[in-house]
Amino acid sequence: MELHVVKMPLRELRPTQITLGRIEVAWKRTEWESLSRRRRHELLREHVAPCVIGPNGRRYVIDHHHLCVALREEGVRQVWTQALADFSWLAGETFWRALEYRRWVHPYDERGRRCGFGEIPRSFTSLRDDPYRSLAALVRRAGGFAKDTLPFAEFQWADYFRPVVRLKAGKPIAASTVRTAVVSARSPEARYLPGWIASDEH
Repeated sequence: MELHVVKMPLRELRPTQITLGRIEVAWKRTEWESLSRRRRHELLREHVAPCVIGPNGRRYVIDHHHLCVALREEGVRQVWTQALADFSWLAGETFWRALEYRRWVHPYDERGRRCGFGEIPRSFTSLRDDPYRSLAALVRRAGGFAKDTLPFAEFQWADYFRPVVRLKAGKPIAASTVRTAVVSARSPEARYLPGWIASDEH
């Protein structure tokens, strides 16, 4: 099977994580709504979804989950995809382990707990909201840490923030909470995390 770029229906693509941050989905929907028809076409070509070909030839998306959810909610039916590997001959646990070895899957729930691979949704419409993943996005925008190419980097930050501040699913995140998280993110205790930025005070 050739690993070239192909256009695929969004409803046929499978996610490789359990949660996302709804606030980031909202940002991407707002951006999409502001674009002209031509710019929308260009954005789709610029943001090709990297995938792995799995059992029965299904494509499993390993990045751009927030964009895929936003596009589906905006009524977009197809996106461009590119397969980075063909594991179509693997099945069940072996397939998921192959992804895990390469850090291409994130089987953790909205509380940061490790789950079985069977709990990963089969559709982008079933991804759960993790408010701490939204907090991580807000902190990054506020300069708390830098964007990093390490897979699932912002989920690491989400886990870091869980004991730092208290959030409730479905509730707005206060500006004061973001400020507290920014201070914590730039402290020496967070220096092991991807994209860490030292505080001016240290």
